[in-house]
Amino acid sequence: MSNLKRFNQMIMHPNTDNYLTSVLAERKGEFINNLTAVVANDAKLQACEPVTLMYAALKATALRLPLDPNLGQAYIIPYKNNRERKTEAQFQIGWKGFIQLAIRSGQFQAINTTEIREGELQGYNLMTGEVNVQAVPDRENKPVIGYLAYFKLTNGFAKSLYMTAEEIEQHATRYSQSYRGKFKDSSLWSTDKDAMAKKTVLKLLLNRFAPLSVDMQNAVQADQSVLRGDGKLDYVDNSRDQLTEVAESAMAEDVESEDIDTPEEMRENESQKASNGTLFVDDVTTPNEQ
Repeated sequence: MSNLKRFNQMIMHPNTDNYLTSVLAERKGEFINNLTAVVANDAKLQACEPVTLMYAALKATALRLPLDPNLGQAYIIPYKNNRERKTEAQFQIGWKGFIQLAIRSGQFQAINTTEIREGELQGYNLMTGEVNVQAVPDRENKPVIGYLAYFKLTNGFAKSLYMTAEEIEQHATRYSQSYRGKFKDSSLWSTDKDAMAKKTVLKLLLNRFAPLSVDMQNAVQADQSVLRGDGKLDYVDNSRDQLTEVAESAMAEDVESEDIDTPEEMRENESQKASNGTLFVDDVTTPNEQ
């Protein structure tokens, strides 16, 4: 049986159909069409365990982040789980996805992340954490020396975080098993290092200093995980780093329920609508694995 046929068999299985109907109601058809199109156009995704593809897509749907790679907000990444000897779908959020979640909270006046090139770093205030940078002419031809993230809240509080290129490299080596192993060339830290670096410095800044909405907490927890049928998040490529631990600590204080995949925690106050062909849902629960 081909990988694509195996996926189609799972997504059309009566048990899957019943579950998606209960979760998505009349929007089930659109969700299936979108996910099927994503998988059909990527042979590497077709090799993934089908159920992990569905859970990853449902998480993106719950967070209202489109899976269109051109938008850079959320991705489904195939990951070779050598421990289990199978390929699984890993859910990842892009730096643009974190910015969308921040803006959606209504608490941010400004937020951005960018690379810093040679000659642009003018100074760093050790007391306030403020970073002074100035763009240089012909900057695209200058080497990257670091990455900067910044936000300003509507109440006036502002914070920035700068990481050198060396610190970014150390982070990637420490927390990505694939990057420091024999599959380094296929790791996102190799194929799209700029985007991963921007995401890392932004995600770390938000976790340290920004107010985290429930959506943001859920996003940080689910990022770079394989979602299981029992609600477990399996970080197959990286151990639970300090970013996830901070989010889990915040969630423990702000949310009564321990399971982030329950309808009570995922329920939105207003009705969600479809946008740009991406399905939005009010509640996403985790079914039993088929």
